[in-house]
Amino acid sequence: MTTPQGAGEDSGHARYTYRLRVSSAALVGLNTEWARCRWIWNECVAMSRKVHDLNKDATEKTTCGPAQLDRMLTGARTAMGWLRAGSSVPQQQTIRDFGKSRTKALKDIKAKLPMRQRAGMPRIKRKRDALPSMNYTRRGFRLKDGRLHLAGGIALTVVWSRDLPADPTSVRVYRDSLGHWYASFVVATAIEPLPETGRVIGIDWGVKETAATTSDSHDLPHPQHGKSAAAKLARYQKQMARRKPLRGKAASKGYRTASRAAAKIHKKVARQRQDTGRKWAKTVVRDFDRLAVEGFRPKFLAKSTMARKAADAAIGTTKTALVDMARKHGRIVHLVHPAHTTMDCAQCGARTKHALPLSERTYACTACGAVSPRDKNSARVMLVRAGLNPAGADGGSPPGALLPKAA
Repeated sequence: MTTPQGAGEDSGHARYTYRLRVSSAALVGLNTEWARCRWIWNECVAMSRKVHDLNKDATEKTTCGPAQLDRMLTGARTAMGWLRAGSSVPQQQTIRDFGKSRTKALKDIKAKLPMRQRAGMPRIKRKRDALPSMNYTRRGFRLKDGRLHLAGGIALTVVWSRDLPADPTSVRVYRDSLGHWYASFVVATAIEPLPETGRVIGIDWGVKETAATTSDSHDLPHPQHGKSAAAKLARYQKQMARRKPLRGKAASKGYRTASRAAAKIHKKVARQRQDTGRKWAKTVVRDFDRLAVEGFRPKFLAKSTMARKAADAAIGTTKTALVDMARKHGRIVHLVHPAHTTMDCAQCGARTKHALPLSERTYACTACGAVSPRDKNSARVMLVRAGLNPAGADGGSPPGALLPKAA
């Protein structure tokens, strides 16, 4: 079964994220605004827990929906001048975010999902642990002279690394673990079609190669960004282990320095993986009209002996970049169910009686005698299941074929 995506979509929304230069006055304003939003979130958590305790033995159930939370916010702003001094926009959005989080958790409980798959109920955000994050709708911000002006008189300098394609509908201002501030704008985007090529491609995800395709020139080798940074990361982690503070004690300056250095390496590796995935995705989308992509979730690899290498491959990040890039440029993506893709023969469709061990890298069909690399055979199976033409992967096409040739 395949799930085509990208067809029939005229427009969508995308996030454009930019670094912020924050002055000392703006930093005070942001931290104060975040303190208000964090207080509201914690009040919502307390109210939710109170309602849960009341409903245990009550015959008439009470609720903790948006209406009740809005009344709570109105009453709090009326009674507290400190809360009223802040903008109502991020405070209202905090309630909306809490409502979505709680609704998702209750939905998972009602569906009786396993505990490991459930979204947990919203928890208290502690001052030392929670990173600031505030959402503003259109009435809560404006762009003027290249600067971002937030409700409450907070002005921020944006590092415009690229232009916004349209006026943003909302913005999220947040701080990462390194103390850097960012603004993430939500923008309505239109499809930017690329010239048609008449070509299709099958893509199989793996560990030896991040992506094996029906086109040798479009394979994505394992970049090993994490492995390259492992030695330096281990040095800082050992420093953190030696300087780890006792329970209840404040961390030393040396521990904080080592922790920040380790966080910098983690962020650099994440950006390298994302950059590699986007560049590869743009090449594939530019050269092919239709993409048959294995639609598996690489989470199961985290429980295997290949967990470290699979995580370093960043298959999930690369797959997301490919789907987003295809949607942006109007290409059609067929997400193929991954079951038995390594056991089927792309030539005759025969299935092996037993699953192939990972150490066996060559697929040999006992029915038709076809022999090919395991991942290449799986990539061709993607084309077969997507209803595209796999024969073109070898440079030819079967008699009467009407579909475009594969790479």
